[in-house]
Amino acid sequence: MASAAKKKTVRTIPQLRAAMPEQDAGQRSRNFAEVACGYRLEDALHEAERCLFCPDPACVAGCPVSIDIPGFIRRISAKDFRGAYDVITATNLLPAICGRVCPQESQCEGVCPVGETLEPVAIGRLERWVGDKAIAEGWSSAPHIEPNGFKVGIVGSGPAGMACAADMAKAGCEVTVYEAFQEPGGVLKYGIPDFRLPNAVIDAEIENLRRLGVNFECNTLVGRLFTLEQMRDEMGYDAVFVGTGAGYPSMMGIPGESLNGVLSANELLTRCNLMRAREFPQYDTPVPVGRRVAVIGSGNTAMDALRVCLRLGAEKVHCIYRRSRAESPARAEELHHAEEEGVEFHWLTNPVEILGDAEGGRAGNVKGMRCVRMALGEPDESGRRRPLPVAGSEFEFPADVVVFAIGTNANPIIGQTSKIRLDKRGYIETDAELATSMAGVFAGGDIVTGAATVIEAMGAGRKAARGIKRYLGLDPESASPERLFGIPVSEKNFARIRAL
Repeated sequence: MASAAKKKTVRTIPQLRAAMPEQDAGQRSRNFAEVACGYRLEDALHEAERCLFCPDPACVAGCPVSIDIPGFIRRISAKDFRGAYDVITATNLLPAICGRVCPQESQCEGVCPVGETLEPVAIGRLERWVGDKAIAEGWSSAPHIEPNGFKVGIVGSGPAGMACAADMAKAGCEVTVYEAFQEPGGVLKYGIPDFRLPNAVIDAEIENLRRLGVNFECNTLVGRLFTLEQMRDEMGYDAVFVGTGAGYPSMMGIPGESLNGVLSANELLTRCNLMRAREFPQYDTPVPVGRRVAVIGSGNTAMDALRVCLRLGAEKVHCIYRRSRAESPARAEELHHAEEEGVEFHWLTNPVEILGDAEGGRAGNVKGMRCVRMALGEPDESGRRRPLPVAGSEFEFPADVVVFAIGTNANPIIGQTSKIRLDKRGYIETDAELATSMAGVFAGGDIVTGAATVIEAMGAGRKAARGIKRYLGLDPESASPERLFGIPVSEKNFARIRAL
């Protein structure tokens, strides 16, 4: 404890952040192996020494699930690596995932005091290192669980659903997670390529949920095989959490979107990541591979699509974005990696039409786009400067595959097949505790807020779990709930009874 007693300052800590070992850009652009190779022990210990162990840590407040960040880093410094894992998993069961894909630069690292003078402490890389060590060593954090007799159904096995499932299983509930695809993981599995988040890491983290007693039912599309109402009534679930995400792709509504060779980033990534099209013909999932690919958009999903197309064998891959690089919503690291790998960026460019061949063997296929140059005007409601077309600047851009990566919308199936209340955008409406208009049904993550980050979805899943526990009377504070006409307010005019 001697080192802890001595107060650290920015001047006394290591000045340089431990570098992340990476695959060479020329090599990695042709394979799906992970780009960032992970810290070695000496890197993790070096980086842990850069933490000031602030008495009022801003990083904890900046984390959507409030991980005790100084606590786990302190244990790394003391070489108590299992203790570091236990600290993290007290609030986050997916450290190897979150350490890879969370935007730490705008959350915990973004408020790190070290970052005011030097580069901030690499919190995400340390979290990943602990998570990877836990997987390698076979650690888990399954506590003793006393069953309470309640059944909870989770719709969707993405980060929100997994976080809610973990907390409800720890509370003693019998938890079943329903997943529409053939493997659990949700957007982590279908939306993020192996070179950024390997499937083996997702599978290992899901196995920890199984150790808690969570049951996964795949190939089960809730809203088609059965409804939310049936889950609450016929199937006997005491509570339900909906975490179906927002995977319904957006398009621009411009001419030519129905041509062969036009697809959404969601379709491209799902085929490659979940359906293994990247290993065609060993797996019989086709995917259009063009010589010259144009991806519209510049967020993290666009970066994934661009880099996947390179690895599928495209000769040229172009990013088309209507704003400038400064307004790109992608993580700086992902943008940097795409540039290193040879993606060509066309800033201040907006497509107005997709052009197709009218004759010959390629009739009906994409041959290019008609684009217009843009200039930035005053900021819009997002705070970014509004892109405006430049008169007379139209030009044609050759391409044989066009991928839209401009955002997503709520999956409509749940809203179409139940009486749950939706907002005007089609997302599920909830109260402050994430309870929906249906008694005993809660929702959280992208299906409520629209597209957000993995850790924000996990935070929503944990918040909903707290609401469910109060609803079921598992929270000590709910022992004497507020009542209206003799019925607990949390039950929303629905009285739960149990037959003996």
